[in-house]
Amino acid sequence: MRAEPFFAELIVESFLSGKRIDSFLVKHFRNYSPYRVQRIVRAGEVRINDVVADNDSRVYLNQRVTVRLIEPPDRLLPPTPGPLHILYEDSWLMVVVKPAGQIAHPAGDFGTNTLANVVQHHLDQQTQWKGLLRPGIVHRLDRLTSGAMVIAKEHLSHGLMTEAFMKRKVQKTYLALVIGVIEPDAGTLNKPIGESLDPESCLMTTHANAVNARSAITHFKVLERFTEHTLVEAKPVTGRHHQIRVHFADIGHPVVDDEFYGPYGWIKKDPDGNPIARPADCRQPTADRRDTVFPGDDDEITRDIPPELLLVGRHALHAHRLEFRHPITWEPLAFEAPLTDDIANVIENLRKP
Repeated sequence: MRAEPFFAELIVESFLSGKRIDSFLVKHFRNYSPYRVQRIVRAGEVRINDVVADNDSRVYLNQRVTVRLIEPPDRLLPPTPGPLHILYEDSWLMVVVKPAGQIAHPAGDFGTNTLANVVQHHLDQQTQWKGLLRPGIVHRLDRLTSGAMVIAKEHLSHGLMTEAFMKRKVQKTYLALVIGVIEPDAGTLNKPIGESLDPESCLMTTHANAVNARSAITHFKVLERFTEHTLVEAKPVTGRHHQIRVHFADIGHPVVDDEFYGPYGWIKKDPDGNPIARPADCRQPTADRRDTVFPGDDDEITRDIPPELLLVGRHALHAHRLEFRHPITWEPLAFEAPLTDDIANVIENLRKP
């Protein structure tokens, strides 16, 4: 039981100047809905420069807002205790390693046990009340892709990191094991990517008939060649859905054990001849636009690939490195997520004569 309501004192930032008081507070307390905040305001528990606010009040730069949160948050992500590999953490953000098989944020049939749920449990240990901090997912990895992800802990870093990704100020480096031997030591894949024309598919394609095709650029460097495979380092300049997987499939070198994409843009089918991606997986954003993820990112297990043909057991793609400036301190940061055992073990086996 809570001994006392949580009290906070906030100074209005320039980018929130002119906002209604409920909108301002929802930005700061991201697990509170506007309705719950409005109830607290009506109860007289919010003051602007020591004057009791009402729900029509607006805040302006450098004003002091005080609030007593007399009610708990009503948008709380269900916290899930679980392992969490943290590469970095401060008051504003975290960099974590997402394991293969875990979706980043609740969506579709995945309502709990996501990375966001695990991070919510972690954040709840840092605050007086559960839900005072909410993990902000600013970019995404497919469910079966492992590797480094940035998660914001509060609204300002969330907004600034989201902007950094949108403006391509974050450098992302992936490791991918692909089928076949790539001859050039390095190169650039520069082919627009759009949605597949197949109405039953939620997948992407480089084909000329792609829907809503947008420019897509991926730089790559060969790290190691094997008899029938290549280990590459891929640096996407743009951030299209399934970009690395689609680009390498397009040149005839799909990612090992990719459950969707075959050589030269062929989209795999199930035994009945239907696209493996289900219509229910189509790109429907979640209600929270700032935490938008896409159920279509949550790839099906590789069960449709014959077991004797599997090497890794999931597509062999790993988000290896992130480089960016800290959104608050502007310090240059770089983080590397170690290559996962499943891909590393396959590489070691491929090296054997």
